[in-house]
Amino acid sequence: MAPTGRAAFLAALGTIPVGFFEPSWTGLLAVNSPLALAMMCDYALAAPVRRLHFTRSGDTSVRLGEAADVDLTVTNSSNRRLRAQLRDAWPPSSWTPGLEATAARQRVVIPPKERRRITTRLRPTRRGDHQADRVTVRSFGPLGLMSRQGGHEVPWTLRVLPAFHSRKHLPSKLSRLHELDGRTSVLTRGEGTEFDSLRDYVPGDDTRSIDWRATARQSAVAVRTWRPERDRHILLALDTGRTSAGRVGDAPRLDASMDAALLIAALAAKAGDRVDLLAYDRRVRALVQGRSARDLLPALVNSLASIEPELVETDARGLASTILKTAPRRSLVVLLTSLDAAPVEEGLMPLLPRLTKGHVVIAASVSDPHVQLMAEGRAETEAVYGAAAAAQAQEERRQTAERLTRHGVVVVDATPAELAPALADAYLALKASGRL
Repeated sequence: MAPTGRAAFLAALGTIPVGFFEPSWTGLLAVNSPLALAMMCDYALAAPVRRLHFTRSGDTSVRLGEAADVDLTVTNSSNRRLRAQLRDAWPPSSWTPGLEATAARQRVVIPPKERRRITTRLRPTRRGDHQADRVTVRSFGPLGLMSRQGGHEVPWTLRVLPAFHSRKHLPSKLSRLHELDGRTSVLTRGEGTEFDSLRDYVPGDDTRSIDWRATARQSAVAVRTWRPERDRHILLALDTGRTSAGRVGDAPRLDASMDAALLIAALAAKAGDRVDLLAYDRRVRALVQGRSARDLLPALVNSLASIEPELVETDARGLASTILKTAPRRSLVVLLTSLDAAPVEEGLMPLLPRLTKGHVVIAASVSDPHVQLMAEGRAETEAVYGAAAAAQAQEERRQTAERLTRHGVVVVDATPAELAPALADAYLALKASGRL
């Protein structure tokens, strides 16, 4: 039970004539007694909150940055008209910053024995599972002087999936893949190592691809076409340790790594390769294996949705052992990790011979574009010191990348916006050269 602002305003308004004409307890009672009686009647006529029933429906998943609608059905089982304000509570990251106060509150009027559906529009700003907290109802009487208030637990889970911004690059990468696959007419010999088919010679074809036996059986010169190897195994290994928690722009490095992993997974699935996913820091955080091309992306985005960086040092030995166990045969291992000198030198570098002995390894890392801007600063004394620190950091990353390259690792070091297409290009280059 709580008085409203209207009741407080009327009580304050009633004290004005009392102060002028009858400044006594008798005057206060004469003015406030009718108001108190009206408030009691108003409270008695307010619809009871406990007799309300709630059910939810609507979206259960949404991509990060997109809107989701969750419907809340309110049933008024009492014999009184419900005039109420509802607050549908969700975690703060479920709303656009600054709009949660207005988006979560709605006014409803429900006649007796009827129901109404209220739609709550969420726009999450973080990945993961968002749980509805509780619905708080403030029921007002017909005069708006008193209110009843109570809360109801109405559970609902909205899973926020990775945004997958890099899917815009998929058509261009698929076009390049089709060229390698011989599906698009080109003036150069199809790259790859598996024989695909014969076609007529066109100027510009490599003469080494001419099939003389087939040419002898027909009137036109025939050339062999080749296609990249299919049904190869690709393991995407995400390092979810402390280095993945570093923020680049508005998001942690892990989010950019996930985006790149989704692009290469979609591309590899179209190429006919088998893709598995491993997320690891000191334990296995996610493992996706044996999915078909149709089920691969839904399985990946669902498994990645709830993964957050762990503020622990990654167990490099455990990661390498898990990779070798997950990929017992020759595979392409895409390791999405950091190129910071200390973790690589102390953790990854001693274990590289075990990985590169039986696998092709790509090390992909997210670089910070702000470091490049700092390296170019010369305007003030402070900027010069910042530029020196940025140049030193860039040199350390370059040296780390060179040491990895000497161990036979393909290194991809790019900004969040460029990492996904650069990693896809590295995969296509390996496929074109027959290294898979």
